[in-house]
Amino acid sequence: MPGTDAPGRGGGPHSGLGGAVRRRRRALDLTLAALADRSGLSVPFLSQVENERARPSMRSLQRIADGLRSTAVQLMAAADDARAPLHVVRAQDDPGLARNAGVRPLVRGNRRLHALEFTGPQQADREFLHENDELMYVADGTAEVHAEGRTLVLERGDTLYLAGGVRHRWRATSPDTRVLLVAVADGDQY
Repeated sequence: MPGTDAPGRGGGPHSGLGGAVRRRRRALDLTLAALADRSGLSVPFLSQVENERARPSMRSLQRIADGLRSTAVQLMAAADDARAPLHVVRAQDDPGLARNAGVRPLVRGNRRLHALEFTGPQQADREFLHENDELMYVADGTAEVHAEGRTLVLERGDTLYLAGGVRHRWRATSPDTRVLLVAVADGDQY
């Protein structure tokens, strides 16, 4: 299973992730116990995340985001609030969160455009529904997408455009798969 919950060291490109989780939780007036109930994660683990003593796997981050009525992308963006008009994301600066989960943010900061690179096996156990449009590009390997009652198999070089409001789920169908997802930010940013 991709991704593990590993101790964090802080100070890296995503060292503000715990602060972003805490700010969002407090904005919703939730206790750690309430977030634990909503996410299915333990209070001690959530406390470690907020205090930068643990770095969640992408799966755990998605569970936290669900509990906070947010998305993993929005939480990562709130952690990296870079506002410069030009911002380079270098491959060697992978924050570790992404490396463990097979997901790497290609755009950092609280931006109107989100882009993620997914590598390796991805599970189709999570359904997505975005307010705005999304573009999926298969750079390597193959992916299977379920949307609008259809199953689509995408191969290297294929692109899928998903209009906002389309429920979908997807998974990589070969171990060498690399998928780029680009989307306009949903709703209001915080």
